[in-house]
Amino acid sequence: MSATTVTPHSEAPAILAIFVLTYLGIALGRVPGLKLNRTGIALLGAIAIVVFSGLSTDTVVGLINWPTILLLFGFFVLSAQLRLSGFFDKVAAGISSRLDKPAAFLFTLMVVTAGLSAVLNHDIVVFVFAPIVATALLEKQINPVPFLIALAIASNVGAGATLVGNPQDMMIAQVAGLNFGHYLIWCLVPVLFALGCSYGIIWMMSRNNLTLAVPVADGVVPPAQPYNRVHTIKGVVILALVIAFFFSSIPKEVIALTAAGIHLASPKFRTEDMLKLVDWSILVLFMGLFVVTGAFQSTGYGEAAMQWLAHAGVNLQLPSVLAVATAVLSNLINNSAAVLLLVKMVDVTHPTTAYVLALANSFGGSLFILGSVANIIVVQKARDMGINISFRDFARLGVPVTLAALGGLLVWVALVA
Repeated sequence: MSATTVTPHSEAPAILAIFVLTYLGIALGRVPGLKLNRTGIALLGAIAIVVFSGLSTDTVVGLINWPTILLLFGFFVLSAQLRLSGFFDKVAAGISSRLDKPAAFLFTLMVVTAGLSAVLNHDIVVFVFAPIVATALLEKQINPVPFLIALAIASNVGAGATLVGNPQDMMIAQVAGLNFGHYLIWCLVPVLFALGCSYGIIWMMSRNNLTLAVPVADGVVPPAQPYNRVHTIKGVVILALVIAFFFSSIPKEVIALTAAGIHLASPKFRTEDMLKLVDWSILVLFMGLFVVTGAFQSTGYGEAAMQWLAHAGVNLQLPSVLAVATAVLSNLINNSAAVLLLVKMVDVTHPTTAYVLALANSFGGSLFILGSVANIIVVQKARDMGINISFRDFARLGVPVTLAALGGLLVWVALVA
């Protein structure tokens, strides 16, 4: 359970109402009649907490886990530098040149995507890869849909391999105080199993559907970043050093910010170009949700809900229950919102609980299109190019892949226990 102090106060019902309305809005993804998206809803919820909760401004600001926000910002800058150097475009073009053997191409695409997603912002990986891979597939008259879905799934699975693969895992690591090396060792087996199952399932279910049935309308293909070898090497070396220092006792956010500072002091890339690639929406979403969930936890309602669930036979501390709850909530209310809620309600100081939460969040993101931002990016990029990936198309592959990945995770928990 979170260490947040339970402070009963007369504004508790107002905080509960704000919490419920915020999460309902996030689940719907919009507010009828307004132009709010999920980030706007979370921010509006945080503003409502400031106005109606009776908590002081200092208290509200203190609810934000700033090390997580700083760590995220640092990695956004690291990813931005590699994107501006043309690294992602170069790698994607190299993968796309291997289309003569679709099975080998799919394997290479998934392994490289998962590997990059483990150490970089996986949303940026799929953002750059999707149009390049889709263009190459269309030129060869190969159905791009299963390969693009595989791209999204591999990014979700690979992001779970380390504590910096996605924003949710970074947050879990900071709150739970997880060790980077211990997490990597524990999670490597279930991640490799999930990736192997994903490849096998996607190939077996798609190998007879690789021919492009109907021509695809010409879409918008974003221009590739020119490749700069010197700055690519610089970016890769700094990233390797960051990962190496994560095995030390130096706070992760300090390491990431130091690397970001080196990149910002660049003789090649302008500050505004780098900051333009920072996902500010994610940062604001996290800050808003930290405030809303932190205020909710301070009322004692969260602990009461856990006790009610326990009496009803639903124990979120059990790995199987936590894994299923995380996967389901990630697809109902967005994975960031799900993790920020669950991390306040379960005891993440127990390493296995934190590991299961991190991996179930990553694996569960492959269930449906709305399960992760990476899925939405791939679907949107495909649509821009005239390629339609329907809910049914994604679920047809995403559901069996997710079930296999979660099943492997629970077997691994049982074995190491």
